Amino acid sequence: MTPGSGLQAGLKNRHLSMIAIGGVIGAGLFVGSSSGIATAGPGILLSYALVGTLVVLVMRMLGEMSAANPTSGSFSAHADRALGRWAGFSIGWLYWFFWVVVLAVEATAGAKILEGWIPAVPQWGWALLVMVVLTATNLVSVGSYGEFEFWFAGIKVVAIAAFIVIGGLAVFGVLPGAHSDKAGLGNLTGHGGFLPNGSGAILTGVLLVVFSFMGSEIATLAAGESENPQKAVTKSTNSIIWRIGVFYLGSILVVVSLLPWNDPSIKTEGSYVAALDSLGIAHAGQIMNVIVLTSVLSCLNSGLYTASRMAFSLGERGDAPQAFARTTSRGVPLTAIVASVVFGFVAVFFNYKYPDTIFNFLVNSSGAVALFVWLVICFSQLRMRKIIQAEAPEKLVVKMWLYPYLTWATAGLIVFVLGYMLTDTDGPNSGRTTVLLSLLVAALVIVVAVVKEKVFAHRGPVPAAVGTDTDRVSV
Repeated sequence: MTPGSGLQAGLKNRHLSMIAIGGVIGAGLFVGSSSGIATAGPGILLSYALVGTLVVLVMRMLGEMSAANPTSGSFSAHADRALGRWAGFSIGWLYWFFWVVVLAVEATAGAKILEGWIPAVPQWGWALLVMVVLTATNLVSVGSYGEFEFWFAGIKVVAIAAFIVIGGLAVFGVLPGAHSDKAGLGNLTGHGGFLPNGSGAILTGVLLVVFSFMGSEIATLAAGESENPQKAVTKSTNSIIWRIGVFYLGSILVVVSLLPWNDPSIKTEGSYVAALDSLGIAHAGQIMNVIVLTSVLSCLNSGLYTASRMAFSLGERGDAPQAFARTTSRGVPLTAIVASVVFGFVAVFFNYKYPDTIFNFLVNSSGAVALFVWLVICFSQLRMRKIIQAEAPEKLVVKMWLYPYLTWATAGLIVFVLGYMLTDTDGPNSGRTTVLLSLLVAALVIVVAVVKEKVFAHRGPVPAAVGTDTDRVSV
Protein backbone atom coordinates (compact mmCIF):
# COMPACT_ATOMS: atom_id res chain seq x y z
CA MET A 1 0.00 0.00 0.00
CA THR A 2 1.15 3.52 -0.63
CA PRO A 3 1.53 5.64 2.46
CA GLY A 4 -1.38 7.97 3.18
CA SER A 5 -1.19 11.54 4.31
CA GLY A 6 -2.62 10.85 7.76
CA LEU A 7 -5.83 9.78 9.43
CA GLN A 8 -8.96 10.22 7.35
CA ALA A 9 -12.49 11.33 8.25
CA GLY A 10 -13.99 7.87 7.90
CA LEU A 11 -16.35 7.94 10.89
CA LYS A 12 -19.91 9.08 10.28
CA ASN A 13 -22.00 10.98 12.79
CA ARG A 14 -24.03 7.87 13.60
CA HIS A 15 -20.78 6.01 14.35
CA LEU A 16 -19.61 8.72 16.73
CA SER A 17 -22.99 8.88 18.46
CA MET A 18 -23.06 5.15 19.13
CA ILE A 19 -19.38 5.06 20.13
CA ALA A 20 -20.14 7.80 22.66
CA ILE A 21 -23.20 5.99 24.01
CA GLY A 22 -21.66 2.53 24.01
CA GLY A 23 -18.38 3.74 25.45
CA VAL A 24 -19.86 4.03 28.93
CA ILE A 25 -21.30 0.50 28.84
CA GLY A 26 -18.42 -1.88 29.47
CA ALA A 27 -18.46 -5.56 30.28
CA GLY A 28 -17.49 -4.54 33.81
CA LEU A 29 -21.00 -3.20 34.36
CA PHE A 30 -22.52 -6.62 33.70
CA VAL A 31 -19.96 -8.83 35.44
CA GLY A 32 -18.52 -6.54 38.10
CA SER A 33 -21.59 -4.98 39.68
CA SER A 34 -22.41 -8.05 41.79
CA SER A 35 -19.35 -7.56 44.04
CA GLY A 36 -20.25 -3.90 44.51
CA ILE A 37 -23.82 -4.77 45.49
CA ALA A 38 -22.58 -7.43 47.94
CA THR A 39 -20.24 -4.87 49.52
CA ALA A 40 -22.44 -1.78 49.79
CA GLY A 41 -25.98 -3.11 49.42
CA PRO A 42 -28.44 -0.67 47.82
CA GLY A 43 -25.94 2.04 48.78
CA ILE A 44 -23.92 0.97 45.74
CA LEU A 45 -26.18 3.45 43.93
CA LEU A 46 -24.36 6.23 45.78
CA SER A 47 -21.00 4.73 44.73
CA TYR A 48 -22.09 4.72 41.10
CA ALA A 49 -23.52 8.23 41.43
CA LEU A 50 -20.28 9.52 42.97
CA VAL A 51 -18.06 7.99 40.28
CA GLY A 52 -20.58 8.97 37.59
CA THR A 53 -20.42 12.60 38.74
CA LEU A 54 -16.64 12.41 38.65
CA VAL A 55 -16.71 11.10 35.07
CA VAL A 56 -19.19 13.78 33.99
CA LEU A 57 -16.90 16.51 35.33
CA VAL A 58 -13.76 15.01 33.79
CA MET A 59 -15.52 14.54 30.45
CA ARG A 60 -16.67 18.16 30.56
CA MET A 61 -13.04 19.28 30.92
CA LEU A 62 -11.90 16.94 28.16
CA GLY A 63 -14.77 18.08 25.97
CA GLU A 64 -13.71 21.70 26.41
CA MET A 65 -10.18 20.97 25.24
CA SER A 66 -11.12 18.50 22.49
CA ALA A 67 -13.83 20.71 20.98
CA ALA A 68 -11.21 23.45 20.63
CA ASN A 69 -8.54 21.03 19.38
CA PRO A 70 -9.92 17.75 17.97
CA THR A 71 -7.02 15.29 17.83
CA SER A 72 -6.37 11.57 17.82
CA GLY A 73 -4.12 12.08 20.84
CA SER A 74 -6.92 13.65 22.90
CA PHE A 75 -5.82 14.26 26.52
CA SER A 76 -2.23 13.16 25.79
CA ALA A 77 -1.86 15.86 23.13
CA HIS A 78 -3.52 18.41 25.42
CA ALA A 79 -1.20 17.48 28.31
CA ASP A 80 1.75 17.78 25.93
CA ARG A 81 0.93 21.40 25.24
CA ALA A 82 -0.49 22.42 28.61
CA LEU A 83 1.88 20.69 31.04
CA GLY A 84 4.95 19.83 29.01
CA ARG A 85 6.48 17.14 26.83
CA TRP A 86 6.98 14.78 29.75
CA ALA A 87 3.27 14.84 30.63
CA GLY A 88 2.02 14.07 27.11
CA PHE A 89 4.62 11.34 26.68
CA SER A 90 3.93 9.73 30.06
CA ILE A 91 0.15 9.71 30.07
CA GLY A 92 0.05 8.66 26.40
CA TRP A 93 2.20 5.59 26.96
CA LEU A 94 0.45 4.69 30.23
CA TYR A 95 -2.90 4.87 28.47
CA TRP A 96 -1.60 2.71 25.63
CA PHE A 97 -0.30 0.20 28.19
CA PHE A 98 -3.68 0.14 29.94
CA TRP A 99 -5.58 -0.72 26.75
CA VAL A 100 -3.23 -3.41 25.48
CA VAL A 101 -3.59 -5.16 28.85
CA VAL A 102 -7.36 -4.76 28.53
CA LEU A 103 -7.10 -6.53 25.16
CA ALA A 104 -5.78 -9.62 26.91
CA VAL A 105 -8.36 -9.46 29.71
CA GLU A 106 -11.30 -9.08 27.32
CA ALA A 107 -10.01 -11.66 24.82
CA THR A 108 -9.78 -14.21 27.63
CA ALA A 109 -13.25 -13.31 28.94
CA GLY A 110 -14.77 -13.69 25.48
CA ALA A 111 -12.91 -16.97 24.91
CA LYS A 112 -14.36 -18.44 28.11
CA ILE A 113 -17.91 -17.72 26.93
CA LEU A 114 -17.28 -19.10 23.44
CA GLU A 115 -15.60 -22.22 24.80
CA GLY A 116 -18.69 -22.85 26.92
CA TRP A 117 -20.77 -22.87 23.75
CA ILE A 118 -18.32 -24.81 21.56
CA PRO A 119 -15.91 -26.72 23.83
CA ALA A 120 -14.30 -28.50 20.86
CA VAL A 121 -12.24 -25.33 20.29
CA PRO A 122 -9.80 -24.66 23.17
CA GLN A 123 -9.99 -21.39 25.03
CA TRP A 124 -6.68 -20.13 23.64
CA GLY A 125 -7.99 -20.87 20.12
CA TRP A 126 -11.04 -18.68 20.68
CA ALA A 127 -8.88 -15.90 22.13
CA LEU A 128 -6.63 -16.05 19.08
CA LEU A 129 -9.59 -16.06 16.69
CA VAL A 130 -11.26 -13.09 18.37
CA MET A 131 -8.05 -11.06 18.31
CA VAL A 132 -7.37 -11.88 14.66
CA VAL A 133 -10.89 -10.97 13.50
CA LEU A 134 -10.92 -7.64 15.33
CA THR A 135 -7.41 -6.83 14.15
CA ALA A 136 -8.56 -7.39 10.57
CA THR A 137 -11.55 -5.14 11.19
CA ASN A 138 -9.31 -2.31 12.37
CA LEU A 139 -6.81 -2.82 9.54
CA VAL A 140 -9.40 -2.45 6.77
CA SER A 141 -10.41 1.14 7.51
CA VAL A 142 -11.62 3.36 10.30
CA GLY A 143 -15.08 3.07 8.74
CA SER A 144 -15.10 -0.70 9.30
CA TYR A 145 -14.20 -0.14 12.96
CA GLY A 146 -16.99 2.42 13.22
CA GLU A 147 -19.53 0.09 11.59
CA PHE A 148 -18.59 -2.83 13.84
CA GLU A 149 -18.81 -0.64 16.91
CA PHE A 150 -22.10 0.90 15.76
CA TRP A 151 -23.85 -2.49 15.74
CA PHE A 152 -22.19 -4.00 18.78
CA ALA A 153 -22.67 -0.87 20.88
CA GLY A 154 -26.25 -0.81 19.58
CA ILE A 155 -26.85 -4.30 20.94
CA LYS A 156 -25.54 -3.22 24.35
CA VAL A 157 -27.75 -0.15 24.39
CA VAL A 158 -30.88 -2.08 23.36
CA ALA A 159 -30.15 -4.80 25.93
CA ILE A 160 -29.71 -2.33 28.80
CA ALA A 161 -32.80 -0.36 27.75
CA ALA A 162 -34.90 -3.54 27.54
CA PHE A 163 -33.62 -4.68 30.93
CA ILE A 164 -34.58 -1.35 32.52
CA VAL A 165 -38.07 -1.35 30.98
CA ILE A 166 -38.85 -5.00 31.78
CA GLY A 167 -37.35 -4.79 35.26
CA GLY A 168 -39.10 -1.50 35.98
CA LEU A 169 -42.48 -2.97 35.05
CA ALA A 170 -41.80 -5.94 37.32
CA VAL A 171 -40.80 -3.70 40.23
CA PHE A 172 -44.15 -1.91 40.02
CA GLY A 173 -46.02 -5.19 39.54
CA VAL A 174 -47.34 -4.54 36.06
CA LEU A 175 -45.22 -6.95 34.01
CA PRO A 176 -47.43 -9.61 32.41
CA GLY A 177 -46.35 -13.13 33.30
CA ALA A 178 -43.85 -12.10 35.97
CA HIS A 179 -44.14 -14.06 39.19
CA SER A 180 -41.48 -12.58 41.44
CA ASP A 181 -42.43 -12.23 45.09
CA LYS A 182 -39.12 -10.52 45.82
CA ALA A 183 -39.45 -7.48 43.55
CA GLY A 184 -40.32 -4.08 44.94
CA LEU A 185 -38.87 -0.76 46.02
CA GLY A 186 -38.94 -2.11 49.56
CA ASN A 187 -35.71 -3.94 48.74
CA LEU A 188 -33.91 -0.60 48.89
CA THR A 189 -34.45 -0.31 52.65
CA GLY A 190 -35.94 -3.59 53.84
CA HIS A 191 -32.87 -5.76 54.41
CA GLY A 192 -30.72 -3.94 56.90
CA GLY A 193 -31.41 -0.49 55.51
CA PHE A 194 -30.13 1.42 52.51
CA LEU A 195 -26.59 1.19 53.90
CA PRO A 196 -26.55 -2.21 55.60
CA ASN A 197 -22.75 -2.25 55.89
CA GLY A 198 -22.37 1.35 56.97
CA SER A 199 -21.51 4.54 55.11
CA GLY A 200 -17.88 3.48 54.69
CA ALA A 201 -19.06 0.82 52.24
CA ILE A 202 -19.88 3.60 49.77
CA LEU A 203 -16.19 4.39 49.35
CA THR A 204 -15.32 0.71 49.15
CA GLY A 205 -17.95 0.46 46.44
CA VAL A 206 -16.29 3.33 44.61
CA LEU A 207 -13.09 1.29 44.37
CA LEU A 208 -15.05 -1.62 42.88
CA VAL A 209 -16.95 0.37 40.25
CA VAL A 210 -14.58 3.18 39.24
CA PHE A 211 -12.76 1.18 36.58
CA SER A 212 -15.95 0.08 34.84
CA PHE A 213 -16.33 3.70 33.66
CA MET A 214 -13.11 3.68 31.65
CA GLY A 215 -13.92 4.18 27.99
CA SER A 216 -16.03 7.32 28.25
CA GLU A 217 -13.17 9.29 26.66
CA ILE A 218 -12.98 7.16 23.49
CA ALA A 219 -15.35 9.45 21.61
CA THR A 220 -12.91 12.35 21.94
CA LEU A 221 -10.11 10.25 20.41
CA ALA A 222 -12.36 9.11 17.57
CA ALA A 223 -13.55 12.65 16.84
CA GLY A 224 -10.34 13.40 14.95
CA GLU A 225 -11.46 10.94 12.26
CA SER A 226 -15.03 12.20 11.98
CA GLU A 227 -16.74 14.48 9.48
CA ASN A 228 -17.32 17.25 12.03
CA PRO A 229 -15.01 16.77 15.04
CA GLN A 230 -16.10 19.83 16.98
CA LYS A 231 -19.80 18.95 16.69
CA ALA A 232 -19.12 15.30 17.60
CA VAL A 233 -17.16 16.21 20.73
CA THR A 234 -19.74 18.78 21.82
CA LYS A 235 -22.60 16.31 21.39
CA SER A 236 -20.90 13.45 23.25
CA THR A 237 -19.86 15.77 26.08
CA ASN A 238 -23.32 17.21 26.55
CA SER A 239 -24.99 13.78 26.57
CA ILE A 240 -22.71 12.12 29.12
CA ILE A 241 -25.02 12.96 32.04
CA TRP A 242 -28.07 11.12 30.75
CA ARG A 243 -25.97 8.24 29.44
CA ILE A 244 -24.50 7.53 32.86
CA GLY A 245 -27.79 8.26 34.60
CA VAL A 246 -29.79 5.85 32.46
CA PHE A 247 -27.39 3.01 31.76
CA TYR A 248 -25.55 2.82 35.08
CA LEU A 249 -27.80 4.23 37.78
CA GLY A 250 -31.00 3.14 36.03
CA SER A 251 -30.00 -0.47 35.51
CA ILE A 252 -28.41 -0.90 38.95
CA LEU A 253 -31.53 0.60 40.57
CA VAL A 254 -33.59 -2.04 38.78
CA VAL A 255 -31.28 -4.83 39.96
CA VAL A 256 -31.39 -3.87 43.66
CA SER A 257 -35.16 -3.35 43.43
CA LEU A 258 -35.86 -6.73 41.83
CA LEU A 259 -33.83 -8.68 44.41
CA PRO A 260 -32.69 -8.15 48.00
CA TRP A 261 -29.06 -7.04 47.92
CA ASN A 262 -28.01 -10.07 49.99
CA ASP A 263 -29.74 -12.65 47.81
CA PRO A 264 -27.16 -15.46 47.26
CA SER A 265 -27.96 -15.66 43.53
CA ILE A 266 -26.46 -12.19 42.94
CA LYS A 267 -23.02 -13.54 43.85
CA THR A 268 -23.35 -16.98 42.30
CA GLU A 269 -25.06 -16.03 39.03
CA GLY A 270 -24.16 -12.38 38.63
CA SER A 271 -26.44 -9.42 39.34
CA TYR A 272 -28.13 -9.09 35.94
CA VAL A 273 -28.59 -12.83 35.38
CA ALA A 274 -30.02 -13.22 38.89
CA ALA A 275 -32.42 -10.34 38.27
CA LEU A 276 -33.66 -11.88 35.01
CA ASP A 277 -33.94 -15.32 36.61
CA SER A 278 -36.07 -13.87 39.39
CA LEU A 279 -38.65 -12.87 36.78
CA GLY A 280 -38.84 -16.38 35.41
CA ILE A 281 -37.33 -15.40 32.05
CA ALA A 282 -36.20 -18.59 30.32
CA HIS A 283 -32.52 -19.00 29.42
CA ALA A 284 -31.62 -15.78 31.29
CA GLY A 285 -28.04 -16.95 31.74
CA GLN A 286 -27.48 -17.55 28.05
CA ILE A 287 -29.16 -14.27 27.13
CA MET A 288 -26.80 -12.43 29.44
CA ASN A 289 -23.81 -14.37 28.11
CA VAL A 290 -24.64 -13.14 24.60
CA ILE A 291 -24.87 -9.56 25.89
CA VAL A 292 -21.61 -9.87 27.86
CA LEU A 293 -19.88 -11.37 24.81
CA THR A 294 -21.12 -8.43 22.74
CA SER A 295 -19.74 -6.04 25.35
CA VAL A 296 -16.43 -7.90 25.41
CA LEU A 297 -16.08 -7.76 21.62
CA SER A 298 -17.06 -4.09 21.61
CA CYS A 299 -14.48 -3.34 24.31
CA LEU A 300 -11.83 -5.30 22.41
CA ASN A 301 -12.62 -3.47 19.20
CA SER A 302 -12.52 -0.06 20.85
CA GLY A 303 -9.47 -0.98 22.93
CA LEU A 304 -7.46 -1.86 19.83
CA TYR A 305 -8.66 1.28 18.07
CA THR A 306 -7.86 3.48 21.07
CA ALA A 307 -4.41 1.98 21.70
CA SER A 308 -3.43 2.31 18.03
CA ARG A 309 -4.60 5.94 17.78
CA MET A 310 -2.73 6.87 20.91
CA ALA A 311 0.38 5.19 19.48
CA PHE A 312 -0.20 7.08 16.22
CA SER A 313 -0.42 10.39 18.07
CA LEU A 314 2.75 9.62 20.03
CA GLY A 315 4.49 8.85 16.75
CA GLU A 316 3.28 12.14 15.24
CA ARG A 317 4.74 14.05 18.17
CA GLY A 318 8.05 12.19 18.09
CA ASP A 319 7.36 10.32 21.33
CA ALA A 320 7.16 6.93 19.62
CA PRO A 321 8.85 5.43 16.54
CA GLN A 322 7.99 7.46 13.44
CA ALA A 323 6.62 4.31 11.81
CA PHE A 324 3.67 4.56 14.21
CA ALA A 325 2.60 7.78 12.50
CA ARG A 326 2.57 6.30 8.99
CA THR A 327 -0.81 5.45 7.50
CA THR A 328 -1.96 3.36 4.57
CA SER A 329 -3.81 4.81 1.59
CA ARG A 330 -7.03 4.28 3.59
CA GLY A 331 -5.75 6.35 6.51
CA VAL A 332 -5.08 3.33 8.74
CA PRO A 333 -2.02 3.52 11.08
CA LEU A 334 -0.86 0.01 10.20
CA THR A 335 2.29 -0.16 12.33
CA ALA A 336 0.56 1.33 15.37
CA ILE A 337 -2.22 -1.28 15.13
CA VAL A 338 0.17 -4.20 14.63
CA ALA A 339 2.39 -3.10 17.54
CA SER A 340 -0.62 -2.83 19.85
CA VAL A 341 -1.90 -6.25 18.77
CA VAL A 342 1.50 -7.90 19.23
CA PHE A 343 1.70 -6.66 22.82
CA GLY A 344 -1.90 -7.78 23.30
CA PHE A 345 -1.01 -11.28 22.07
CA VAL A 346 1.98 -11.38 24.41
CA ALA A 347 -0.27 -10.39 27.31
CA VAL A 348 -2.77 -13.14 26.35
CA PHE A 349 0.11 -15.65 26.40
CA PHE A 350 1.13 -14.47 29.87
CA ASN A 351 -2.49 -14.81 30.98
CA TYR A 352 -2.46 -18.51 30.08
CA LYS A 353 1.14 -19.30 31.03
CA TYR A 354 1.75 -17.09 34.07
CA PRO A 355 -1.68 -15.91 35.30
CA ASP A 356 -0.66 -15.41 38.93
CA THR A 357 2.69 -13.72 38.37
CA ILE A 358 3.47 -11.78 35.19
CA PHE A 359 -0.10 -11.24 34.04
CA ASN A 360 -1.21 -10.33 37.55
CA PHE A 361 1.54 -7.71 37.61
CA LEU A 362 0.40 -6.32 34.24
CA VAL A 363 -3.20 -6.00 35.40
CA ASN A 364 -2.35 -4.43 38.75
CA SER A 365 0.27 -2.08 37.34
CA SER A 366 -2.23 -0.67 34.83
CA GLY A 367 -5.20 -0.67 37.20
CA ALA A 368 -4.96 2.92 38.45
CA VAL A 369 -4.16 4.42 35.03
CA ALA A 370 -7.79 5.51 34.64
CA LEU A 371 -7.47 7.75 37.69
CA PHE A 372 -4.09 9.05 36.50
CA VAL A 373 -5.64 9.97 33.15
CA TRP A 374 -8.50 11.82 34.82
CA LEU A 375 -6.08 13.70 37.08
CA VAL A 376 -3.94 14.77 34.12
CA ILE A 377 -7.08 15.95 32.31
CA CYS A 378 -7.89 18.18 35.31
CA PHE A 379 -4.48 19.83 35.40
CA SER A 380 -4.34 20.14 31.61
CA GLN A 381 -7.69 21.91 31.52
CA LEU A 382 -6.60 24.41 34.16
CA ARG A 383 -3.79 25.50 31.84
CA MET A 384 -5.47 25.01 28.45
CA ARG A 385 -8.41 27.26 29.33
CA LYS A 386 -5.99 30.19 29.68
CA ILE A 387 -4.20 29.32 26.43
CA ILE A 388 -7.43 29.04 24.42
CA GLN A 389 -8.87 32.23 25.92
CA ALA A 390 -5.70 34.10 25.00
CA GLU A 391 -5.32 32.77 21.45
CA ALA A 392 -8.75 31.72 20.14
CA PRO A 393 -11.61 32.33 22.61
CA GLU A 394 -14.21 31.60 19.90
CA LYS A 395 -13.19 27.94 20.12
CA LEU A 396 -14.52 27.65 23.65
CA VAL A 397 -17.80 26.12 22.48
CA VAL A 398 -17.80 23.75 25.46
CA LYS A 399 -16.91 25.20 28.86
CA MET A 400 -16.17 23.53 32.17
CA TRP A 401 -18.64 24.63 34.82
CA LEU A 402 -17.48 26.92 37.66
CA TYR A 403 -13.91 27.07 36.37
CA PRO A 404 -11.46 26.78 38.07
CA TYR A 405 -13.11 25.81 41.37
CA LEU A 406 -14.92 22.71 40.17
CA THR A 407 -11.80 21.54 38.33
CA TRP A 408 -9.76 21.77 41.52
CA ALA A 409 -12.52 20.01 43.48
CA THR A 410 -12.57 17.18 40.94
CA ALA A 411 -8.80 16.79 41.12
CA GLY A 412 -9.04 16.69 44.90
CA LEU A 413 -11.68 13.96 44.75
CA ILE A 414 -9.51 11.85 42.45
CA VAL A 415 -6.53 12.21 44.80
CA PHE A 416 -8.81 11.24 47.68
CA VAL A 417 -9.93 8.07 45.87
CA LEU A 418 -6.30 7.15 45.17
CA GLY A 419 -5.46 7.75 48.83
CA TYR A 420 -8.40 5.65 49.98
CA MET A 421 -7.26 2.82 47.71
CA LEU A 422 -4.03 2.72 49.72
CA THR A 423 -6.07 1.72 52.77
CA ASP A 424 -7.38 -1.36 50.98
CA THR A 425 -4.96 -4.16 51.85
CA ASP A 426 -7.24 -7.16 51.34
CA GLY A 427 -5.55 -9.76 49.12
CA PRO A 428 -2.90 -9.75 46.36
CA ASN A 429 -5.11 -7.61 44.11
CA SER A 430 -5.89 -5.01 46.74
CA GLY A 431 -6.29 -1.33 46.08
CA ARG A 432 -2.94 -0.63 47.71
CA THR A 433 -1.18 -3.11 45.42
CA THR A 434 -2.86 -1.60 42.36
CA VAL A 435 -1.94 1.99 43.27
CA LEU A 436 1.65 1.21 44.26
CA LEU A 437 2.39 -0.89 41.16
CA SER A 438 0.69 1.67 38.91
CA LEU A 439 2.74 4.44 40.54
CA LEU A 440 5.89 2.38 40.01
CA VAL A 441 5.20 1.98 36.29
CA ALA A 442 4.17 5.64 36.00
CA ALA A 443 7.41 6.73 37.71
CA LEU A 444 9.48 4.64 35.30
CA VAL A 445 7.67 6.15 32.30
CA ILE A 446 8.10 9.68 33.65
CA VAL A 447 11.83 9.08 34.16
CA VAL A 448 12.11 7.93 30.54
CA ALA A 449 10.14 11.01 29.45
CA VAL A 450 12.37 13.44 31.38
CA VAL A 451 15.58 11.79 30.16
CA LYS A 452 14.28 11.78 26.59
CA GLU A 453 13.32 15.45 26.81
CA LYS A 454 16.80 16.41 28.01
CA VAL A 455 18.58 14.27 25.43
CA PHE A 456 16.44 15.46 22.53
CA ALA A 457 15.99 19.05 23.71
CA HIS A 458 16.99 20.26 20.24
CA ARG A 459 13.88 18.79 18.63
CA GLY A 460 11.51 21.21 16.92
CA PRO A 461 8.19 22.51 18.29
CA VAL A 462 5.25 20.16 18.78
CA PRO A 463 2.11 20.59 16.67
CA ALA A 464 -0.83 21.81 18.73
CA ALA A 465 -2.99 18.91 17.65
CA VAL A 466 -3.20 16.11 15.15
CA GLY A 467 -6.21 15.80 12.91
CA THR A 468 -7.43 15.40 9.41
CA ASP A 469 -7.85 19.09 8.65
CA THR A 470 -4.79 21.18 9.42
CA ASP A 471 -6.78 24.40 9.14
CA ARG A 472 -8.90 23.61 12.15
CA VAL A 473 -6.52 22.12 14.65
CA SER A 474 -4.32 25.01 15.68
CA VAL A 475 -5.38 26.82 18.84
